[in-house]
Amino acid sequence: MATRTVCSRLSLFQRHCIKQVFIQTQCKGSCPVEVSHLDHLVLTVKNLQHTTQFYSSVLGMEVITFKGNRKALSFGRQKFNLHQQGQEFEPKAKRPTPGSADLCLITKTPLASVAAHLKVCGVEIEEGPVERSGAVGPITSLYFRDPDDNLIEVSNYNQPASEGP
Repeated sequence: MATRTVCSRLSLFQRHCIKQVFIQTQCKGSCPVEVSHLDHLVLTVKNLQHTTQFYSSVLGMEVITFKGNRKALSFGRQKFNLHQQGQEFEPKAKRPTPGSADLCLITKTPLASVAAHLKVCGVEIEEGPVERSGAVGPITSLYFRDPDDNLIEVSNYNQPASEGP
């Protein structure tokens, strides 16, 4: 019996490997998909009211309502759609979990002003300012948590040092 189970598991593993090699071989050519930007992402939250209050007052995001009573947080040309835990809209993430996100937001506001505003709002800075690597260059970042304990990083792109005359 044990031999049969090992053989069937090995067989499943082998089939999985063969399938992966086939998929990788099929996708080796040039990819026709060109992703240009992120439109939105979904945050699963414990409490919509606490989340919308936090992001609007602490980060200046606009709370929007769409498709009935769905909520989103709009900023720049992107948005965070919000799903109330246990009442997620379909299709949804495999394991929608409050507090599982780690987000980096770029601002032109000087981080000293951001830090002062966070203090006024009663938001504790976990780390920063610290130097990090952003998508298009070096950044300086502050880290803090939202009401669901998502890690929020607010950053400035570092300005190149101006050269002398």
